[in-house]
Amino acid sequence: MAEQGAPALSLPEDWPATPDPILALNGMGTFDWDLDAGLVHLDAQAHRIFDLTPGEDDRRPGTVGRRLLRSERERLDALVARAMKEGRQNYGTYVRLRLREGGLRWAHVQGYIQRDGTGRPRRITGILRDASEELGDIAARGERAAHAAARRKQTNVVETATAALAHARTVQDVIDVVKDSHGLALLGSKSLVLGLVEAGRIRLVAEGPEGSSVPGTRVTRIDEPYPMSEAVRTLSPRFIESPEDFAERYPVLWPHITGLDITSAAYLPLIAQARPIGGMGLLYSDRRGFTSEERNVLIALGSSIAQSLQRAMLYEQEKDLAQGLQQAMLPRTIPSVPGADVAVRYRSGYAGGSLGRDIGGDWYDLIPLPGGRVGAVIGDVQGHDTHAAAVMGQLRIVLRAYAAEGHAPATVMARASVFLHELDTERFATCLYAEADLSTGVVQLVRAGHIDPLVRHNDGSCHRVAVDGGLPLGLSAEFGSLEYPVGTMELDPGQSLVLCTDGLVEQPGADLDDGMRALTRSVAAGPGDVRDLADRLIAMAEARGGDDDVALLVLRRRVPAERQPVGRLQQYVPPGDPEALTRARHMIRMAVRDRGAEENAYEVELVADELITNALMHTEGAAIVTLRDLGGSDRRLRIEVEDSSSALPRRRDPGEDGVSGRGLLLVDRLTDVWGVEARGGGKCVWCEFAVRDQR
Repeated sequence: MAEQGAPALSLPEDWPATPDPILALNGMGTFDWDLDAGLVHLDAQAHRIFDLTPGEDDRRPGTVGRRLLRSERERLDALVARAMKEGRQNYGTYVRLRLREGGLRWAHVQGYIQRDGTGRPRRITGILRDASEELGDIAARGERAAHAAARRKQTNVVETATAALAHARTVQDVIDVVKDSHGLALLGSKSLVLGLVEAGRIRLVAEGPEGSSVPGTRVTRIDEPYPMSEAVRTLSPRFIESPEDFAERYPVLWPHITGLDITSAAYLPLIAQARPIGGMGLLYSDRRGFTSEERNVLIALGSSIAQSLQRAMLYEQEKDLAQGLQQAMLPRTIPSVPGADVAVRYRSGYAGGSLGRDIGGDWYDLIPLPGGRVGAVIGDVQGHDTHAAAVMGQLRIVLRAYAAEGHAPATVMARASVFLHELDTERFATCLYAEADLSTGVVQLVRAGHIDPLVRHNDGSCHRVAVDGGLPLGLSAEFGSLEYPVGTMELDPGQSLVLCTDGLVEQPGADLDDGMRALTRSVAAGPGDVRDLADRLIAMAEARGGDDDVALLVLRRRVPAERQPVGRLQQYVPPGDPEALTRARHMIRMAVRDRGAEENAYEVELVADELITNALMHTEGAAIVTLRDLGGSDRRLRIEVEDSSSALPRRRDPGEDGVSGRGLLLVDRLTDVWGVEARGGGKCVWCEFAVRDQR
């Protein structure tokens, strides 16, 4: 009000000013949104903030809303709806707008909700202003922080995947890492497919989740119009930015995946040593396009997967080669041995991912010998590589040859040691050789630095057989210590002899004796059947793991169907083995007594001893002694001694003072009949005794 006495002022008709010019001075625009009519009015400043021309503004809220980012539009709508629902009159927030040329602008929106008499919202009026300068620094810092966080997340994903792939040994291991929901899925892909190149085709080997692949694309040609085929064919990744891009570039594939809500995809070639070995596809449902950094991360990830796949393929190839070589060096079949049940097993060690170490020098062998005998061998060449396997193969063959030639067990072991020493190798080998006479149960054991055998009894108990041993093969020859003591034991019918390498016994951090005691308990608790027992022991080794190989041989002497003496007994007598000659005499003596012919026992044993001695003295090989009970009304016992010489025995006059030439005279006097028969490359000298059953 003017002061009293002051002159009256002349005021303009448009005073006071409307709010529009005042708001314009502050860079503010206004809007008026009629909720009933569904129209919104923007003033000129609001048009400039929204980067709209008056001609583009049709007053529809959707037209204005398209300037907002989708996420911002949804957030603003939710804010307004909540304010109306809660009965509030005001709301305000910052939003981001996308400008005509693609840039972004921050704006602040503040609205006033007007209601009718019933409280129903009818109209929203308000102001908005450009907040780019206000929030520019804050937004830039936020974007930089978000960008750095995204980069760390992507880097962590690559590092996590690479670390997991580093432990993958096989192709299946790599596939499992790729499919792991905690692995590559952290990249945000909705689904993935992985294929390997095989003979000009791509075969899918993994998909995640199950059913992600398109029907009919399990096997595709590299020249087909699919994104993975293109990536493999051109050795370049294929990035698909949008559904429209997908539909335009790959019209054959797109109809099959429209239901998956795919918005973008990346197909990467898996390249190793400049050649494609496969391809991988990652499909997304929450992004459009890829930044340069995202592309680089995906390409690096594809390279890591490709290198892991190549390493896994190389490992599997070497493993197949190693296993093939190992199997070629081991006996292809184990011969059937009358009077015994035999089971053999071999388990290759796991060497912590080192290529070429799934092969070793462990071996087993079973050697049929004349006279109802059998040789059982278990051994271990030093090392875990192809050289160890090659040495093992040679050593196994020569040891079998020495045993088949008829040499005594100690001689077999000594000759094998000399052979290994003369090879061009620095490897040595431990070995255990057991020669068992299944007719009598007598077992001769020779040990060259190897662990002791075990015997499982009929009642299930088990004990370790202590055998005096010599140096390992190769070392004993090098140090001139070729003496191998021979241990003797009897294997009763139903008992089992268990031979194994130290891979079945040794445990990390445990003493060898503790391991032997644990194995003894396991054998005692195991089944009586040799095959079931062998399977159980190998299963225990598998469960325990470890890097060492395991070779196992279990031999069980069968229980005869009848306890009565059989009609034929046979004994093998090698040259230079006094103990074998003693065992042959014992067999003859006991067999004659078992048949109730005790009054003939001395004569039969004396003649048999003479024939065996002649065979050993006048030939270079072994002798096979056979006793037959001919039975019948005219009961006779027949002694046969075979040797490898074709020279026939002849009678000689020893003279009064001669000590030689009396053998055949003795045979002629004590037997009822005798003779000589040709047998292949040798001969058989036989004789018969008429006996009277005294039982």
